[in-house]
Order: sequence, then structure tokens, then C-alpha cells
Amino acid sequence: MTILIEQPPFEFEFEVEEKKIHADEKEEVVLEGGFVVPNTNSFGQTFRDYDAEGERQPGVENFYRINHTNQSYDFVKRMREEYGKLNRVEMSIWECCQLLNNVVDESDPDLDEPQIEHLLQTAEAIRKDYPNEDWLHLTGLIHDLGKVLLHPSFGELAQWAVVGDTYPVGCAFDESIVHHKYFKENPDFNNPAYNTKYGVYSEGCGLNNVMMSWGHDDYMYLVAKQNKTSLPSAALFIIRYHSFYALHRSGAYKHLMNEEDIENLKWLQIFNKYDLYSKSKVRVDVEKVKPYYLSLIDKYFPAKLKW
Repeated sequence: MTILIEQPPFEFEFEVEEKKIHADEKEEVVLEGGFVVPNTNSFGQTFRDYDAEGERQPGVENFYRINHTNQSYDFVKRMREEYGKLNRVEMSIWECCQLLNNVVDESDPDLDEPQIEHLLQTAEAIRKDYPNEDWLHLTGLIHDLGKVLLHPSFGELAQWAVVGDTYPVGCAFDESIVHHKYFKENPDFNNPAYNTKYGVYSEGCGLNNVMMSWGHDDYMYLVAKQNKTSLPSAALFIIRYHSFYALHRSGAYKHLMNEEDIENLKWLQIFNKYDLYSKSKVRVDVEKVKPYYLSLIDKYFPAKLKW
């Protein structure tokens, strides 16, 4: 079943003020466990620099303009209801990994490699530093599998409805969210039901009760949970919130967290360093590491999943 999304006829003719930013010429940082943080991404620029001059910068900003205009509370509610049915495909985790071979995330200023490369880079970097946390290795491999929403079998959703930074809907958009200025065109921006600090939520309600902007993170969370994965709650937290940079990078929205969220955030912050900084031109021998990850998939997931 394919869901049709009404998309307004966006115009992309606007001027982008570009600032030239040079990468810091500092020594590489070594994280606890030995992972070396590079100074620059695969384009030679600082990581998550949304103002850096480069051929992808205007496209990334265009992406966020469309994303912020359309990710409303009602839109997210519709998407969760539709895609939460998991009635499109039945396949294994590894088969899903293979589907991502031709996917490039247009919202990411740090990477233009196929997603399978990034998944294995992340998983292998974590495996090296946390050899006894096999659930975290597998989380590294599967955290972006929700990007199959870009595939025709899943409705071939537009990039703005699949990738990019995520954030709560149903309450005020925090100013730490990248390209916040474009939220002014969002129908929720001036809606008194949704534009206050708490909106439809309450203090300490728990992030599990908060609706996030729709995309691959929330979709993969639904897939894992509804297919009864045995991964720990920290893994599901990482999957659902790894693009929630306003929280784990800027500390926003903590007033909505409960005690379990606070504990799981510690693992997310560990994971994020590998997710972000493992984006490089270093290639991983897929066939060499495949047997290990297949064993983890068998341990934590059924042979076939509903998607």
C-alpha cells in the first residue's frame, strides 16, 4: 500500500547567505575507549557545520526549509498511524541493510556515501571500543534502517519526511534546532495549543509519550518494538532519538524527560560520537564482518520482520 502525501509546490529560488568557515587546526580528539575523533568530515569541513561553504550547503538548507514547514503535529500523527500498520514488506534485517545501498541522505552535510557504508563504520567503531556490548554494535548497524522509507516499496517518501534532525511536535520549537527560522511557516508555529513550552505535554511525561517529527528514526523504532526485538530499552532510545540533536547536543526539552530517559540518554550520548564522527572514507569489508552481525541479528530479532 502506498500512501500519497500532498506536497505544496515549493519554490527554491532564494538567496543563501554563505559564510566561509575553516576547520579548526587542532589535534584529533581521542574518546574514552580509544576512538579517534577526526577534525573534519569527508568534505574537509567541520562536522554539522550548516553554514560551511560547499556544494551541498544550499541543498541542505532547502531541505530544512521544507522539513520545518511541513512537520506539523497533525502530519506526524497521520504518518505514525499509517506506517505503524507495518503492512508493506516482510524481510530480514540484513535484507533491509542491502536495500540502503543506493540511498544518500540529502540532509547530511558530512556524508555522501551509501548508507550501508555509514552503518558498518558506526557499528565497527563501537565494536572496537565496547567489545562486550553486542547490543550496541547491532544498534549501530540498524539505527538508520528506517531510511528505507525512501524506497518505492515504502511509498518513496520525500527526503524531508525521512531524514534530518528530529524534534518534538505539539510544543514550541526550540531555537537550538538547526535552521529554526523556517518554522515560522509551520501551521503549528502560531497555534496556541502547540506553541508553548509544554504544549500538549506535561513536566516529566517521558519522551515515549512525546510525538517526534516523522522520519526514519521513529519508523525504525516502531518496526523494532512491534516486531518484539529483545534489544534493551537503551537501544530503542538510541534508535528513536539519535537525530534529536536539540536534546543530546543542546540540552533542550529535558523538562519532558522521565528517569528512564535520563539513564538512556547517557548511552545515546556515547553512541552519537560514533554515529557522527565515524563518517569517513574508510571502507569496511562487508563480507568479512557479515557473519558477526548476522549472529547478532539472530540473537535480537526474528528471522523476518514486518515493515
